[in-house]
Amino acid sequence: MNVPELRILVADDHQIFIEGIKVVLERYEEIKCVVVGEAGTGNSLLKLTGQMEADILLLDLNLPDMDGLEVLCNLKERGSSLQVIVFSVYDEPKIVKAAFKAGADAYVLKGSNYRELYEAIETVRKGETYISKGLSFANGTGMNSRFLQNGKLSVSFDDRFIKKFSLTKREIEVLKLVGKAMTNKEIAQELYISDQTVSVHRKNIMRKLGVSSTASLIKMAYENNLL
Repeated sequence: MNVPELRILVADDHQIFIEGIKVVLERYEEIKCVVVGEAGTGNSLLKLTGQMEADILLLDLNLPDMDGLEVLCNLKERGSSLQVIVFSVYDEPKIVKAAFKAGADAYVLKGSNYRELYEAIETVRKGETYISKGLSFANGTGMNSRFLQNGKLSVSFDDRFIKKFSLTKREIEVLKLVGKAMTNKEIAQELYISDQTVSVHRKNIMRKLGVSSTASLIKMAYENNLL
């Protein structure tokens, strides 16, 4: 019996996790999954995607140099045809939503059963989206209702939080748009500033909040009822 074959890229900064994923994929009988490349950083992953053809990317959101959300935005800007399954420990609705807005096709929690990975692969191959069991875009308030007003993302900020971390008006504007999973280029166009200026603001915000990734940034803002 001929079994369909899928070329897989895996991006995670923990080699032991990559090795575990390989074992799980090797046991997948319905589809032959071949890991054709692996990366431990965002930059190495982007180089990899330009060097070899693949069907699916298994992407961790926590990469040391460029987090997964930035990688997703970069791939979207390039017009990549890769179907992306995000693997993450984050279960916050805002981060899940940001991942899909940035271009993810599926979102699977790292603590999930291995069969969920199989389900995710089968689902994205059909051109559909997949989300881990128990996850949603909103905490029991109805899909999107907590974050949408008139079809648009609604982002509010707590004055005490802003004062505590000395965020400027421009940094608040940038943080709102980061929360919408917009790329630096999209933010620059929205605010009529350069991509480089957006990058500087993003780094300053992360420095002030003491976080090192976009996912962590959104998580912190979410936990403080800012998004």
